[in-house]
Order: sequence, then structure tokens, then C-alpha cells
Amino acid sequence: MSGVERLGELPVSAAQELPHERGDAARNRALLLEAARNLVDKRGADAVTMDAIAAEAGVGKGTVFRRFGSRAGLMMVLLDEDERASQQAFLFGPPPLGPEAPPMDRLVAFGRERLCFVHHHHALLSAAKGDPQTRHVGAAAVQRTHVRVLLAAAKTTGDLDVQTDALLALLDVDYVEHQLDFGGHTLESLGDAWESLARKLCGR
Repeated sequence: MSGVERLGELPVSAAQELPHERGDAARNRALLLEAARNLVDKRGADAVTMDAIAAEAGVGKGTVFRRFGSRAGLMMVLLDEDERASQQAFLFGPPPLGPEAPPMDRLVAFGRERLCFVHHHHALLSAAKGDPQTRHVGAAAVQRTHVRVLLAAAKTTGDLDVQTDALLALLDVDYVEHQLDFGGHTLESLGDAWESLARKLCGR
């Protein structure tokens, strides 16, 4: 892939880097995030409360609020960490997601991987999408740039912006969950639909 997709030229998902933390503060943060992640995995994001997170971590609820400000703030940190890991995989990881694979293979792999990510994180992503104060503009911008770059590298013709938006619509969290719950689809069949559209746009 050309230098167009260097990470330094793309927006990142977090608004800012964390300030330097004391050792105990960093340990508390890691403990709280681990507790929150465990509860989300067990119960789903909608069912996780600040009281439950504090109890799981063995700290007072005030500690959770002081560290993250709100339940939404804590959940957005969890989502941000997973978004960053996802970015690392498709920007720098091994093929077929990473830069050693052909553009079309990367595009197909990205769609299938992102569908799994969206489904696993649907509660957090839906909340982020609906709240303009916590929406992940940075992560969405990285994904949009990535898809647009891959379409261009795969020699698609026509309006790149429109084609990028058409593909990304298939990854919208509400669309994905509706199709899984009511549309008779599976993650595999949604991935097949992504691949079909991507190949048609690129004349494959």
C-alpha cells in the first residue's frame, strides 16, 4: 500500500493521549477496565452498571466516577481500546487484513472482520452513534479512509466517495443488528453481501 495510508496521516480513534499516571492510578484504571470488560462479556453492555463495575473491581463507586466521569465515559474507553486494536490489525497486521495482501483481498477481509466487530460491540457502538458528544468520529474517519484507499488501489471507477459510503452502509450497527435479528441473515451471509458489492464496484 502506498504512503497514503500511513497511520500518521490518518485520524485516530481517541481524542487525546492519556496523561502520565502514577503507578497506583494506572493499576486502578486497568483493574476497572478489566472488570467492566468482564461484565460486558457476561451480561452485555446495556446491563452493566457503575455499581456492578465497582463491586467487580473491589473498589468504591466513587473511584469509578472519579476515574471515568460517567458510565458512558467508561464504556467509550472500552470501545476506544478495541477500535485501536482493530485499526492496528488492518493497518499493520498480517494478511489478508494487513498491507501485504492485494487490495481486493484486504477490502473483503476488512468487511468481514468489521461485521464481527460491530455485532460484538453493538450496544456500545449504537450508544456512541446516538450521542453526538461521544460519537467515534475519529474511528469512523479511519475506517472510511481505509475503505476509500483500498477501492482506489483496486482500480474501481466512478465516484469513490459514493462507493465508499455505499459499502460502509452495510457495516452500520443498526443495519447489521436488524438483518441478524429480523432479516434472516448471518454474519457469514452479510459478509458475502459485502464481498459481492465490493467486487462489483471494482469490476471483479
